[in-house]
Amino acid sequence: MSARYPGMRLSPARVVIAAVAAVGLAAGGVVGYQAWASAQADPSGEPWFAGYVDVTATPRFAFETPASEAARHAVLSFIVADPDDACEPSWGGYYTLDSAAAELDLDRRIALLRERGGDVAVSFGGLLGDELGSACTDEKSLADAYTAVIDRYSISTIDLDLEGDELADTAGAERRASVIAELQAERPADKPLAVWVTLPASTSGLTQEGTDAVATLLDHGVDLAGINAMTMNFGESRDDDVSMGAAPVSALEATHRQVSTLYQRAGIPLSDATVWTKVGATPMIGQNDVRGEIFDLADAAELNDFALEKGLGRMSMWSLNRDRTCGVNYVTTGVASDSCSGIDQGEDFFADALATGFAGTLLDSASQTTSPEPVDPASLVDDPATSPYPVWDEESAYLQGSKVVWHRNVYEAKWWTSGDLPDNPVLNEWETPWTLLGPVLPGEKPIDTTVDGAGMFPEWIGTEPYEKGDVVTFDGVPYRAKWWTQGDSPEALSSDPDGSPWVALTQKQVDALAAP
Repeated sequence: MSARYPGMRLSPARVVIAAVAAVGLAAGGVVGYQAWASAQADPSGEPWFAGYVDVTATPRFAFETPASEAARHAVLSFIVADPDDACEPSWGGYYTLDSAAAELDLDRRIALLRERGGDVAVSFGGLLGDELGSACTDEKSLADAYTAVIDRYSISTIDLDLEGDELADTAGAERRASVIAELQAERPADKPLAVWVTLPASTSGLTQEGTDAVATLLDHGVDLAGINAMTMNFGESRDDDVSMGAAPVSALEATHRQVSTLYQRAGIPLSDATVWTKVGATPMIGQNDVRGEIFDLADAAELNDFALEKGLGRMSMWSLNRDRTCGVNYVTTGVASDSCSGIDQGEDFFADALATGFAGTLLDSASQTTSPEPVDPASLVDDPATSPYPVWDEESAYLQGSKVVWHRNVYEAKWWTSGDLPDNPVLNEWETPWTLLGPVLPGEKPIDTTVDGAGMFPEWIGTEPYEKGDVVTFDGVPYRAKWWTQGDSPEALSSDPDGSPWVALTQKQVDALAAP
């Protein structure tokens, strides 16, 4: 988690629905994701909160006697491959399951927590150890290793914390996905197994390796309960003027878009609301590993507000071990500690701030299955008479700042574009020239914002000299000269934007020139 610390379940109608969705997409790919995804789904299952607990950390953290009601659920971390036996599960590489029972009283402490109304999930992986799926190359032995942990602790939810070298191990990813899918398929109905995958995130969302990991799990038939983004240690992806409360919001919005696309590509279209239930957030409380990044209680409240507004399915934190003010003897507050937050919390707990509104339980959540949510594409046909902006047209060109309507949503062009579908499912924001602004609102009418730039300005002529500020049209796009030029085609702008004497106008600039 931190640099410091160690068969898909199908509902009866699911196969038929998925097949129908796949046929529809193949027959009319231009319809895109939103032609199949219902925007009004009512996701089932209560969202849950569980903080991570570093089981092997010193001093030992008493998760079995939580300091607040919010901390009654815990994600115990981390199960990794035993250094002496790649197919033997261990806690952090230090304790076998038996020695953890004897030396840490782990089994007894889990039982005590459950007697007090709490529960535990178990996290496999982490940054420092070798996740079983990567270390154990025999699938039968790997299945036995996972099963040994699941059965011993009677858990309904596992967490696959994949980071570092684990994400680059494609063979391990395939093996892990195959075995997990088989374990899910073999589970009896009264003992479901929820699988969350926890991945590093920047303010732009999951990494390419992270999205590949999710795609591999889905392709092998794993019914993922969700994708948990590690909203921490942002480094260079966070601008200095972006707070540690706002940075996780950016990361989660990007992750939501990526998760939507991943399920769409897997042939399982889901509504926006349902996708949010499959997104989790895990901030690192207090001082992060990146010096200067401090996630305080106000940031926790901001993240919680956003999570409740969107309907996130899970909230966690790294870690319950750290949810307290450091003692007076800990003076290196600019470096993250594994036993305190590094900030003055007073009598408040991060668990309380982050858990507000997350009243679900691990077991209830595990009983939920994923089902496609296709809708009739005809229900998303755009009506120009009720659209505030022109309906997107494949043959039209759009300047930066142009707004269009597509599938009942409003989009704005980030740069000049033509032929790029506004709701084309992409994993990264930079892959699309469109920004989703939101849905068309009830009662909206057309707004006359169209300016015929091509008709306003003269066509560029190669032999003509142009002064700084002159505006011409080339292939239907208006350009302004940055300096005196002759013979330099505006077409060269795309290959050499700095060296070109031309710059394409935005829709706002064209509108201003057209104003009386």
